[in-house]
Amino acid sequence: MRHPRTVLMSAVAGLGLAVALGASPAVATAPAHSAPSTSATNGYAAYAGSSENAAANQAFFEAVMKSVAEKRAAVPGAQAVTVVYSAAQAPSFRSQIASSASIWNSSVGNVKLQEGSNADFVYYEGNDARGSYASTDGHGRGYVFLDYAQNQQYDSTRVTTHETGHVLGLPDHYSGPCSELMSGGGPGPSCTNAYPDATERSRVNSLWQNGIAAALARAGS
Repeated sequence: MRHPRTVLMSAVAGLGLAVALGASPAVATAPAHSAPSTSATNGYAAYAGSSENAAANQAFFEAVMKSVAEKRAAVPGAQAVTVVYSAAQAPSFRSQIASSASIWNSSVGNVKLQEGSNADFVYYEGNDARGSYASTDGHGRGYVFLDYAQNQQYDSTRVTTHETGHVLGLPDHYSGPCSELMSGGGPGPSCTNAYPDATERSRVNSLWQNGIAAALARAGS
């Protein structure tokens, strides 16, 4: 859920499992990336996303799925896949993160979010002019970064659940209505909906139903 100033999410929008399984980013200032374009400061609605961001989001999803598949290869017949997260590095948002997990767990059936050790991805908090984002380093490690200022301006549970949507494979769709979780900040600060709509729920279920088989096959090859 990008802040009006968070246009260049490229490598960022993909989620960054760099924490879950290895080196952690500099949280107070967030990982360093290209400065956002000033044309983005007009607001979310002015930003419709890009193919670069879409590729980054897809990379994040694939990194998470690969991590999960490697741990679940021993039980390929499991109906629901469990994705483990850590909220230890984002204590200010523990409540919102728990709510986000609960929302997704009640919305989809083929993947479940669970807090625990040996996490597939990690939440971080801090200050970043780009706002909140999900990022990946392309090597099965990543994180969700939650920006303080954005979470004061926009509904924090919506922000967190939106970013978690990237973990589950959903791209941004800023031009969508408030009823779409992945429209992020597009509808403006007054939008507080933190639930995915029917299309988003179906997409996540489909991704994890069909994609996990391929991921497990890759993990076992």
